[in-house]
Amino acid sequence: MSAANAGKTQRAAKKNLVIVESPAKAKTIKKYLGKNYEVIASEGHVRDLPKSKMGIDIDNDFEPEYITIRGKGTLLAKLRKEVKKADMIYLATDPDREGEAISYHLSIALKLDEEGKKYKRITFNEITKSAVRDSLKNAREIDMDLVDAQQARRVLDRLVGYSISPILWEKIKKGLSAGRVQSAALKMIYDRENEINAFDPEEYWTLDALADIGGKTPAAFSYTGKLKSETDTDAVIGSISGKDFTVSEVKSTEKSRKAPLPFTTSTLQQTASRKLSYTPSRVMSIAQRLYENGYITYLRTDSTRISDEADKAAREYISSNFGEEYLSQTVSVKKDNAKIQDAHEAIRPTSPENTPQSLKGKLPNDEYKLYNLIYSRFLGSRMAPARYETLSVTIKAGDAAFRLSASNITFKGFLSVYTADETKDESVKNLDKLKEGDKVSVKDLDKKQHFTQPPAHYTEALLVKAMEENGIGRPSTYAPTINTIMGRHYVIKENKNLYITELGEGVNGIMEKAFPEIIDISFTANMEQLLDNVGEGEIDWKTLIRNFYPDLKDEIDSAADTLEHIKIADEVSDTKCEQCGRMMVIKYGPHGKFLACPGFPECRNTKPYFEKTGISCPKCGGDIVIKHTKKGRRYFGCSNAPECDFMSWKKPE
Repeated sequence: MSAANAGKTQRAAKKNLVIVESPAKAKTIKKYLGKNYEVIASEGHVRDLPKSKMGIDIDNDFEPEYITIRGKGTLLAKLRKEVKKADMIYLATDPDREGEAISYHLSIALKLDEEGKKYKRITFNEITKSAVRDSLKNAREIDMDLVDAQQARRVLDRLVGYSISPILWEKIKKGLSAGRVQSAALKMIYDRENEINAFDPEEYWTLDALADIGGKTPAAFSYTGKLKSETDTDAVIGSISGKDFTVSEVKSTEKSRKAPLPFTTSTLQQTASRKLSYTPSRVMSIAQRLYENGYITYLRTDSTRISDEADKAAREYISSNFGEEYLSQTVSVKKDNAKIQDAHEAIRPTSPENTPQSLKGKLPNDEYKLYNLIYSRFLGSRMAPARYETLSVTIKAGDAAFRLSASNITFKGFLSVYTADETKDESVKNLDKLKEGDKVSVKDLDKKQHFTQPPAHYTEALLVKAMEENGIGRPSTYAPTINTIMGRHYVIKENKNLYITELGEGVNGIMEKAFPEIIDISFTANMEQLLDNVGEGEIDWKTLIRNFYPDLKDEIDSAADTLEHIKIADEVSDTKCEQCGRMMVIKYGPHGKFLACPGFPECRNTKPYFEKTGISCPKCGGDIVIKHTKKGRRYFGCSNAPECDFMSWKKPE
């Protein structure tokens, strides 16, 4: 080839610019594209609503007033230089409505239409060579339905937050916030705490017959009837006193257990919490790195669907490494749920050949642990059910029946790679040797008192599960919502449990009185569905806002009257300031209420505030008051502390 022809070929080569969200993603994608592709990160959003004001032109049909995000000017200038050099621009932000909106705002900020630049939108569910190259072949226009769905969510949240938050500032303290999803989540925690506090435990008893069947320890056969009291229990013991125990039934059954479905965002957050003690936000941070480095598929999804190619690859791997008998004949499918969007596959490894063992040492420890969980769950979902043999033996003395059941695994199936939380191998030595009619030597009867337990406190994982079940938020919002209510100190975490603080109670109280619809679970879930409908092109986003805003405005206008009598902040107490003689007032701090002198800044005296309950201390007769831990969790203590150490999490009778 002549020098002149070589020059023409070089000039003919197109210069392509690919814009992604993160530098890590840019680095991974750059490996899969040729030298004619420049890959640069926008580092998230480049335009947003201003923080200093509402930023919604309500009189102009709710038009958003977008501005360049502070600090993004230099980056945009760099991107504009690259845009000028490029013949084609590919907007390759994340494959969801947030990513679609970022691509849209990039097209505006970089003036792609104004300057007549050729540009397309590309998406990929996984960052692999084939997926990235296929996305270029399937480049498309920006999906304005998805953009509008994101705009609708952003505008709704801004209208709610910037309209209601000032009322909280006036009634409680500055710096508080309310939100469409966060306020509904806060109410869920508040309602659960009330349910726990109102719970009335019921007594019940258990009775075990400790039998010698040849093992090292006695086998515990449990009484099959209901025992509500010790009297009931003693009556059963009396009725069998001196009687022989005989085997009345031996029942053997085969059971199987299907593999769990591959992970969605919600189930990954829940399982990683139980197995790895990772918070939802930590799970998302680790999963983001795994996705950007090409190890797993996109991490924000509520679908359990798997592509045909991925299913085939997993089955070939299982067949080669475990055997045909380990392949599932059918694949479990999640029950139809209107809330599921199914835009993406479930979270899975990009290749079954990338085994956790092959990546050990290459990945940081937290990434390795999460990847191992995702990998084993996905591979297990394509494997045959585990099979169990269950043996149930009933012994009787008179009319009283006692039963002991045990099971052992006969075929591990998916349990070869993924251990479910509830998996147990409960074989009991010599139980299989018992036959109907055999006499059993019972050495002792063990009776125990129990009480029914209240509902469990929400943990972050349980709250994610409840939010998903109730349709509150979406995969991308679970972790940020929890972070917000904890960051605002409305909720604190102790030993994994979430507790509402005094501040959270105050905020929820105002929301319940003045904005009941905003925190209504059904209303919030319905709004999420409507936002999904916008993304599917079924509803115009401005129509959604137009229908929502009048009711919000009515509630805001009436809130001042409704809350006029609520004196949460600066209520005058009956405590005199010992330094200047003024009557101290009740204020809110980061951890709840405290007493402060109204003479501030001349007098800076402050004291803890303890709300009286009108209940006498069962230990010393002093007043029981409501106190709070350093983190803000409420408890009941004696006003004579520290001389009297009485305390209770529940309100004393």
